Amino acid sequence: GRAPDPARADDLPLAELVRMPRLGDTVIELHDVSDGYGEGLLFEHVDLALGPGERLGVVGVNGTGKSTLLDVLAARRTPRSGRVVRGSTVRVGYYDQRGVDLPPGARVRELVAGPARQPDWSDAALLERLWFDSDAQWAPVRLLSGGERRRLQLALVLREGPNVLLLDEPTNDLDLDTLRALEDLLDAWPGTLVVVSHDRALLERTVEDVVVLDGHAGHPGRVGRVPGGYAAWDAARRAARVPGRAGPATTAARPAAPRSTSPPARAARGTSRPGRTPSTLRHLMRKAEADMARLRERQAVLEAELAAASDDHVALARVGEELSALAGELAAAEEAWLALGEEAEAQGLAT
Repeated sequence: GRAPDPARADDLPLAELVRMPRLGDTVIELHDVSDGYGEGLLFEHVDLALGPGERLGVVGVNGTGKSTLLDVLAARRTPRSGRVVRGSTVRVGYYDQRGVDLPPGARVRELVAGPARQPDWSDAALLERLWFDSDAQWAPVRLLSGGERRRLQLALVLREGPNVLLLDEPTNDLDLDTLRALEDLLDAWPGTLVVVSHDRALLERTVEDVVVLDGHAGHPGRVGRVPGGYAAWDAARRAARVPGRAGPATTAARPAAPRSTSPPARAARGTSRPGRTPSTLRHLMRKAEADMARLRERQAVLEAELAAASDDHVALARVGEELSALAGELAAAEEAWLALGEEAEAQGLAT
């Protein structure tokens, strides 16, 4: 048929723009799945069934195996044990912090079109959804900002026509324009969505249910669904927290705390510190995010060491202990970030 009017391409459903195949009833199912690194398991006996159009968040402190679980769902990893079933029409798109290497001399729209064809109206329309104006669409990669590169990487994932979208910490280091473009796109996403994130606002806006990972290296956890999404998990986690202890809380088996009748912002306002300006709060949140990123990088190095030391029991013990200590530091950094987010929320700031 005739190509749509490019001026009206922004009105096209995202499924049509992305050219995603229709999902059948079976998407991805995990049956009694266990996985980890070296001799240590991160999670075990996981049963999880993703349905068509399901929107799922994956939460838990760092070191519990969230990215590993995502890799199993994406078929990037074969789990240690258990069975993974995938529907025949499933096409996975995976968006993580690493992204793909972008050639500096290539132009944005040509990269999105790929080498086999000329850029067309649908490439332009997809890029407009991701906040690329007509000038930016023809810019070479070397002139793009960090946020524009992240948006381009997302466009390249979508151009593969996925109907299952897996996102691993998608909002780390995003500028506001890119964050807004991502949230708008996920709002309209018609396929199945799985998001690993610490970003409360993103999870509350984009997912309907969460699964919680509560183990760490050498102490495998279960993966449990929490009805009620992020808010229910967060309430249960806060209710279960032991003062003065920064270790991970096992929340999957605990009931959610009763809902407060006060709005969250009002409840948090009593704990906000007078005199902290919005700019100070944003600076502190950026610093907390940088701390978490640094600790995650160290965690990735240690996990690689753990995988390489599979036959060296002394090294396994040393790295396992360091990973456990690191999980505590990450939990503390996450708590600091969450507290700052509540303070900002109480002041009416966008977090």
